[in-house]
Amino acid sequence: MNFGEGLATLAHMPDADFSSVPKAASLESTMPPVQKHALAWRVLWLLAGLASLVLGIIGIFVPLLPTTPFVLLAAFCFSRGSTRCERWLLEHRVFGPMVRDWRATRAVPLRAKQLATVMMAFGSVMAAFKMPLQWAWLPAACCACVAWWLWSLPTRKP
Repeated sequence: MNFGEGLATLAHMPDADFSSVPKAASLESTMPPVQKHALAWRVLWLLAGLASLVLGIIGIFVPLLPTTPFVLLAAFCFSRGSTRCERWLLEHRVFGPMVRDWRATRAVPLRAKQLATVMMAFGSVMAAFKMPLQWAWLPAACCACVAWWLWSLPTRKP
């Protein structure tokens, strides 16, 4: 029986009970569980990369937020969530060189370490004057941890 004959047969059976016939499945329900799981992780990695990139861009203007670690984190997240976004970041005229350099050498230039440390110290002092006394130590503690991590990385030779 072809499709047309099947429709003709259905048209002549008004009292037929089709409750036992399975309904058409949605696309999502036909996907294997592993594929759904992988898609969800890719979306999460993409969102984490976007959030990191936004924080890195904000860090250009706000002394307490370091730009480079957030851009590197964004590149890491994009490498797992979106090859298109990763490629865009690697080819970006401002952020691309720092990501490519990090991936090639896993080292930070001395000048970048010095500038980041000075900016974090400046931001911590400014925050200490503007924040309530019981919270004034928090930016300095966070920046001290970041500075410790930054100075523990290898220094790239010029």
